[in-house]
Amino acid sequence: MNRVPEILLCVVLGVVALPFFLIACLIVVVSVGTPLMFSQPRCGRGGQIFRLFKLRSMSAARGPDGALLPDEQRQTKATALIRRLRLDEIPQLLLILRGHMALVGPRPLLLETIESFGTEGQYRCSVRPGLTGWAQVSGNTRLSNTEKLGLDLWYVAHRSTMLDLRIMAETIGVAIWGEHRRIDRIEAAARWLQDHPPAKTNLQGSPA
Repeated sequence: MNRVPEILLCVVLGVVALPFFLIACLIVVVSVGTPLMFSQPRCGRGGQIFRLFKLRSMSAARGPDGALLPDEQRQTKATALIRRLRLDEIPQLLLILRGHMALVGPRPLLLETIESFGTEGQYRCSVRPGLTGWAQVSGNTRLSNTEKLGLDLWYVAHRSTMLDLRIMAETIGVAIWGEHRRIDRIEAAARWLQDHPPAKTNLQGSPA
């Protein structure tokens, strides 16, 4: 998607989402306390590192061994709903305006995760990471890491404005009706990856 319509959409989404975001902030403070935000360095286009921000939806509760408890034990029903509705991702609209992220693209991952993908990680980073993406509307948490990577690589090869608009529309559906594994998309991505293994690319990638 071109930057001008992307910026305009971000502004509109920000205005519409602001009241819901403020309510979500209040819920987070009451449910899991402060700090309000979670932040972490993530890998962007061309391997550039930026700091990702999102509304915190889990507490820092730990077990007797000092390790963090599983995600489902560290969130409340209210914060789980915030995650499902993607309200915790609203701060990333600012990152899109700054050019670190896009409305649609592979989700931003840790640098070490990208490096573990090798050439496929470089290809994945040839576009800006997105607020939502093909993997997120094709199963998301119901997918294996291998399936997510395959869907991300398929998206990078087939991205277009129409596909981006379709993904944004489907993201609303996922928020309302929940996540469902799209076997057809998973298999199509696997077939494409088998026939078109990503060539080794320069980490600067292609503009997007």
